[in-house]
Amino acid sequence: MTQYQSIESPGVPIKAWTLGVQLEESALAQLKNTAASPVIHGHLAVMPDCHWGMGATIGSVIPTKNAVIPAAVGVDIGCGMAAVKTTLTANDLPESLRGMRMMIEHAVPHGRSGHGGRRRRRDVGSWADVPVRVGNMWQEHLQTRFESLCVRHGALRNTNNIGHLGTLGTGNHFIEVCLDESGSVWFMLHSGSRGVGNRIATVFIEKAKQDMEAHQVQLPDQDLAYLAEGSTNYDDYIEAVEWAQDFASLNRRLMMEAVISAVQKVRGLPEFQADLMAVNCHHNYVSQEQHFGEELLITRKGAVSAQRGQMGIIPGSMGAKSFIVRGLGNQESYCSCSHGAGRVMSRTRAKKDFTVEDQIRATEGVECRKDAHVIDEIPMAYKDIEAVMEAQSDLVEIVHTLKQVVCVKG
Repeated sequence: MTQYQSIESPGVPIKAWTLGVQLEESALAQLKNTAASPVIHGHLAVMPDCHWGMGATIGSVIPTKNAVIPAAVGVDIGCGMAAVKTTLTANDLPESLRGMRMMIEHAVPHGRSGHGGRRRRRDVGSWADVPVRVGNMWQEHLQTRFESLCVRHGALRNTNNIGHLGTLGTGNHFIEVCLDESGSVWFMLHSGSRGVGNRIATVFIEKAKQDMEAHQVQLPDQDLAYLAEGSTNYDDYIEAVEWAQDFASLNRRLMMEAVISAVQKVRGLPEFQADLMAVNCHHNYVSQEQHFGEELLITRKGAVSAQRGQMGIIPGSMGAKSFIVRGLGNQESYCSCSHGAGRVMSRTRAKKDFTVEDQIRATEGVECRKDAHVIDEIPMAYKDIEAVMEAQSDLVEIVHTLKQVVCVKG
């Protein structure tokens, strides 16, 4: 039984899996603008975690034909999730988890790069000295293609690329230790292509706008500027975005290796394996796919591929449940599902409306930072993850329900 709502628009139809969850007016207006773009093909699919975003609505699935919209893909190209199940159980964990959190924080650079803002012992954002493992993976999987891109787009060269590989970042990026419904321990993390992905996006968003101006294309929103298939900029962007998605996937893999290694050093833990089940999925990316008999470019802006049988991750907010899911292959959603709970308020408003005491209460039982710098990630700033999951029960089935016991925030 389909659960989507049909929304009238000036362009293609909009199908929204938003029954029982909030759909803000700003997001609705943005969706209607996107639906009116001349390169959208078929219909827009809207996930239950949708909310207004830069470039395009977060939680939307945007099908285009013979064109791509760089701002819709966004600046954190390839952002996504990774999770692994371990042989550890809740009974194996020490009474205090602070030492485990500190070991993870020491193993994975997180926070801001450069010299601005808050800084702590490992809160440096990038590697001072790139580890041998990271350097080898860069050379093996990324370096040659990156240098080729830099020949054509010199602005990409002056980025913190290898220095960000294997690092977490800021904002809503996180590393967690979780327990599933049977007490098994999981490691889960969220990050993307870091500074180099941001630069790729910035360069090509500007090129798309220049193309629209040169060809006098009028759009409902300049952030919907697109690159047409057959143009040099289109080909270069597709190559660059695929590279950034590979960077993001490898970034998560290297961080997961570092997390496993760090936890293995925690005193008192038994030896364990961490490969019983592994998932590594993008939720901010573009992919060439076939739907309804057409070859399309599918941009998932805060959405996860949910082909039939495909495993995915839908995290809740800090202090809430998360889910390992299996796709049901719903064609109407372009075989997609939500990428999380979705914000209901801005970071600025969350910091105004809530206090550190609120954060402490909301994250009771979780070993994490509980200070003014993470109030913007308080659970109340997000939609109810249970309602989000109910709204998309025809898109995915729940395989495991996770609850974090340790959370490292960027």
